[in-house]
Amino acid sequence: MASDSGSKKDEKEQPGDLKGLLGDTVKKVFTAGVSAAFMTEEGLRSYLSELKLPKEALNLLIQSANKSKEDITNRVSKEVVGIIEKIDFVKEFSKFAETHKFKITAEIDIIKKDSDKNT
Repeated sequence: MASDSGSKKDEKEQPGDLKGLLGDTVKKVFTAGVSAAFMTEEGLRSYLSELKLPKEALNLLIQSANKSKEDITNRVSKEVVGIIEKIDFVKEFSKFAETHKFKITAEIDIIKKDSDKNT
């Protein structure tokens, strides 16, 4: 009976190990997908190479990561441009000028030319 319980224990560990391996792989792929916007293609490739994925899957993940990176960059750019377009710089500078003083100082030196250089 002891050998039966040992074999049952081994059977239980194998599916758990498989689930754990798949769970870790899914976590790493998800993490890579989320962080791909901040990684270079080489960094992403080296990170995903640890997962020992098929080459097709690796290339698909890298392509989708690059597309996601472009989408994020475009959206952020559009948002920043939209915010800047809404700013009335003349009005904002006028408000600033109303609450601040401007002090301009200048120093002028008048120096006589050397007479040797003129001849």
